[in-house]
Amino acid sequence: MAMTKPHFQAEREAIILQKEGRRGYTIKPRGLTIVWGNDERYWKLPKIGSNEPVELLQVSWLEVTATVDLEPGKDYAISFEVELAPDAFGWRDIQAFLMAKVGKKGKYKWTKVKLAQDSNAGRFTIPDSNGLPFTIKSAGTTDSDNVLHFGLYEVWSGKWKGGLKIYEANVEDVTGK
Repeated sequence: MAMTKPHFQAEREAIILQKEGRRGYTIKPRGLTIVWGNDERYWKLPKIGSNEPVELLQVSWLEVTATVDLEPGKDYAISFEVELAPDAFGWRDIQAFLMAKVGKKGKYKWTKVKLAQDSNAGRFTIPDSNGLPFTIKSAGTTDSDNVLHFGLYEVWSGKWKGGLKIYEANVEDVTGK
């Protein structure tokens, strides 16, 4: 019997370029790379083409990442659209982090995000409606790697957590706003 890889690798067709309205990228659940995402004990992946979220059943190591190639000389903000299931657990005293860097050698910019919300709150945006802001340097600079690497992490507490639903990640062009 062939062994499958335990981590879910992002599917490029689930990363949608938005050219009008909210310009930037919308990354659907299957466009995310998810540590332990191929293991049904830990994650429930949506079917291909579905608008359903990816659902965290239980993990002690939360690492959900994505990469997109961005236009230089622009300002962007990243965020995740999430929800906690009524039976969510393990989030109360835990800080998760939204982290991003531009280029493989870039320095991470990060913010703490609180996921312990009222379980009846429905979908919400993390870090908030403004997202985590950053700028892609103009073309012609010496470090012209414009690939954004970002993700949602909680890998430090070692506590088990579950019930998180991730609907999408967004990388929005906020230049001139």
